[in-house]
Amino acid sequence: MIFKNNIKTRTLIFGFSVIFLLGSSFLIQGQSLQEIDTIQVTTTRLPLQSKETGRNISIVKGTDIQKMAITSLDELLQVIPGIEVQTRNGFGAQGDISMRGATYTQIQVLVNGMKLNDPLTGHFNSYIPVSPVEIERVEVLRGAASAMYGADAVGGVINIITKGFKPEEEIAVKGTINYGANKLLNTQHGVVINKGRFYATGGFAMNKSDGQIIEEQIVGDETLEAYNNFFDIKTAGLSFGYQFNNEWRLQARTSYDVRDFSARYFYTTSTFDKSVETTSNWWNQIQISKIGQQNSTDFNIAYRKGQDEFIFSPDFPSTNVHSTDFLNFTLNHLKIVNDVFSLKTGGQLDKRAIESTDRGDHSDWHYGVYTSGVYQPNPQLNVVASLRLDYDDNYELEFTPQLNLSYLLSNMTLRASVGRSIRAADYTERYVSFNLQNLTPGRSLGNPDLVAEAAWSQEVGLDYRLTKNWELKTTLFARQSSNLIDYVPTNEAVISRNQNLRTGENYLYASNITNVDTRGVEVESWIRTTLDNNMKLQWSLGYTYINTSNEEDIVSVYIASHARHLINTNLLLTYKKVDIAINGLYKARNEQFAAGINARLSPNYQVWNLRLGYQLLPKFGLNLQVQNVFDESYQNILGAAMPNRWLMGGIKYAF
Repeated sequence: MIFKNNIKTRTLIFGFSVIFLLGSSFLIQGQSLQEIDTIQVTTTRLPLQSKETGRNISIVKGTDIQKMAITSLDELLQVIPGIEVQTRNGFGAQGDISMRGATYTQIQVLVNGMKLNDPLTGHFNSYIPVSPVEIERVEVLRGAASAMYGADAVGGVINIITKGFKPEEEIAVKGTINYGANKLLNTQHGVVINKGRFYATGGFAMNKSDGQIIEEQIVGDETLEAYNNFFDIKTAGLSFGYQFNNEWRLQARTSYDVRDFSARYFYTTSTFDKSVETTSNWWNQIQISKIGQQNSTDFNIAYRKGQDEFIFSPDFPSTNVHSTDFLNFTLNHLKIVNDVFSLKTGGQLDKRAIESTDRGDHSDWHYGVYTSGVYQPNPQLNVVASLRLDYDDNYELEFTPQLNLSYLLSNMTLRASVGRSIRAADYTERYVSFNLQNLTPGRSLGNPDLVAEAAWSQEVGLDYRLTKNWELKTTLFARQSSNLIDYVPTNEAVISRNQNLRTGENYLYASNITNVDTRGVEVESWIRTTLDNNMKLQWSLGYTYINTSNEEDIVSVYIASHARHLINTNLLLTYKKVDIAINGLYKARNEQFAAGINARLSPNYQVWNLRLGYQLLPKFGLNLQVQNVFDESYQNILGAAMPNRWLMGGIKYAF
């Protein structure tokens, strides 16, 4: 064991050392940098460059995504510094997104600025109905953002901006087709048409495989049969826009995502668990906007329709079917008052609804209004203040303020932020298992009396530009949470609605935990350099430390499930006709065991992925990709085995 751990440690050190030496050597020779700081971010709602926002924001361009050693949006997110994705299978089957120690329910996911979060459960928030080839860019805002976006924006916001809402290419057709081990078909195709006042994009992505065989195990007197962690994931989308004149514009998008996969041990460590799951999500949005020199207004409608069929085991009746609806309206108006002050105001109206065999039928209305202003008295100082008021059928009235400051020097940005955030319980936390009779011990049980979570978050940061090509970022952050929601082992005697429980048994009861403190630090390095017309390098490296504690030392399921130490890195190197992409991930977290299924969540692991591309002809290339290069055996969720080494290869094209 010591020898094996030493090998892992040496591999980790070697991998990061190689990437560091490559980056440093190229920086010495680097000539130019396409500065990400000059991009105007949309996730803050105000027309600001990222360095002016007072927040720690990362931007990943769609053109870079196409070169990465990834196969899904889950894999893209987990290589961005500061983001942890607790995947349950490879190739994007399902993953829980976390930032700054926030649980999977405390991250808000947007598509073109509109909320995507699933009303049923936060486990489905990574079901993003966008194929990678459709992405214009991804904006990641770390930390509280409820003052701008309302409930759920506790740990951060991820905004996926599609090409249909802002295409760069005039006309393009591109894609990849890969075939790999275990009958894997990994493919994505996209088209962009941008002619005159009309533009449109379309995209399709698929990951399909029989899966790897998880070997038979003998645990005590029981034999756990072998199974395949299969998956079949398809996403298709279509966007278009029309520029009526210099001011008025119409944009629209529709997309569909369907998934069929083995979900064994995704949610339980029961020996009876033979779960399979089928989900589908239909996403639609329309934006009408008027953009003037001093004023702009946009009206947005988004609708998400979700379906989920979950079969716990074919050996006995255990099928649950859920249908969800999320209808969302927003109206925003920006007024540039003068050279030093801009103001944005807006409102939101939405309705969530669910029909479920085990959770029942429920619906809730929500209303929100906000105002946000930026004061820039000189080129160095930026002050951004936001106020929001929300009313929800679930948590009634909540007020969330936010204040961000940034001060710009020649090669340095100082920033600070403080704000309040909230989160409402989803329908699973409120009603799971309510329609089930004689509930077996250890199962999760909802609590309709849950109140909204509340938290105050603070951060201070320093961004230092060593050269035009190299930026270092450091952020200290803290969050004080009250009434945090999680599943806690609870005896049936103290559960108020206990008519379907067994006398004297314990259940995982959704509860408001009193006070939880989270503290941490983020350290990042970002490089983008061009040596000449033949060689380009991009490299990001991030380290995150997080510590979470609660006053009463309550043991719960998800609150402290995040990694304590997280390192993620991504390198892209282009030299003439050759593309090389390497990404790596290291986590250190609490060790867990499930004796009944002989499962172990190791205290640390690392995973490396590699992609090699060769441009055979001007519009045609070859692709070779290896996921989990060093064949690491690991789990992100106790019991859900992740894929071992996986080899694939194929072609890429662009016209």
